[in-house]
Amino acid sequence: MAQQVTDYDIEEGHGPLLFGRVLDGNGGGRALRWRDVQHWQPGVSPEVVWIHLNRDTEGLSDWLQAATGMPEPTAELLVSHDNRPRSFREGKNTLIAILRGINYNPDAAPEDMVSLQLWSDGRRIVTLRSAPMQTPRHVLGELDAGRGPEDAGRLISDLVEVMIARMNRAIVEMNHHIDEIEVAAIDCEPEQVLGQISSIRRYCLALKRHMSPQHEALEKIAHDAPPWFEDHDRREIAESIDRLKRYLDDIDISKESALVLQDEMRARALARSEAVSYKLTMVAGIFLPLTFLTGLLGINVGGMPGVNDWRAFWIVVVMCVAVLFATLLMFRKWKWL
Repeated sequence: MAQQVTDYDIEEGHGPLLFGRVLDGNGGGRALRWRDVQHWQPGVSPEVVWIHLNRDTEGLSDWLQAATGMPEPTAELLVSHDNRPRSFREGKNTLIAILRGINYNPDAAPEDMVSLQLWSDGRRIVTLRSAPMQTPRHVLGELDAGRGPEDAGRLISDLVEVMIARMNRAIVEMNHHIDEIEVAAIDCEPEQVLGQISSIRRYCLALKRHMSPQHEALEKIAHDAPPWFEDHDRREIAESIDRLKRYLDDIDISKESALVLQDEMRARALARSEAVSYKLTMVAGIFLPLTFLTGLLGINVGGMPGVNDWRAFWIVVVMCVAVLFATLLMFRKWKWL
């Protein structure tokens, strides 16, 4: 299986290699082809190599073990679909991390999330993904423009910063949607917006469930990173942690706003239902004496008065009208109407 990986000799963007760069230490880098990646050796400082791979490539686990010397469990973790955020050190100089980002791919729900697996020993950075991700491409664009990271620590902190910053777009869109629903709810029936509010609450819960573990993973990087992860890189990670905390708080606020709006809509629906029930009760109460009177006079037994008198019908009509007005006066006196 490893032979299938090493047989590739193609441009970046196909096969296992999505792109590769050798950092020059000044914010830029030169491109690598797949055969260059396989034969690359650390040269004079400060050169660092970054390769971004498609983790669904067959035989990639075996190639990672052979090319980097990582243990088999680590290689299997990097190519697996286990994408719960976490990070840890392996030995003295190696950092492994699994991070999640918002899914902005076409026809994908943002809460589905996309994962980025990362391995670095300070001289080599290997990132892997399955679904397309915008974060590595953003950092690559900065690198090709000469404004990118100078070393492995800065590259990792930049990846984390961009990934966390992209959460803001999803949260802003969600809050804007809540505001639109709140405005529309003034003129809409409660039932028309309750479904939308429930969807927003599920979205908030999904984001919180998926992004909360990332906070712990980033703190692990900030406090337990290898020696090549410099102090300014730790500060950048700390800033990303603070931003992630704010975003998680914003998600909680959005969830509470949706809950308040949902309660308000349910209260409106309940009030309308109670008003309708009250009106129906009043109508039934008004006609109850009339129903009793007509039912009493309509029984089919002998001796009923007025059976043979044509005036009896009009007498009953007058009695019904009198009972109706008496009932209305009593209801108004009791302030039921």
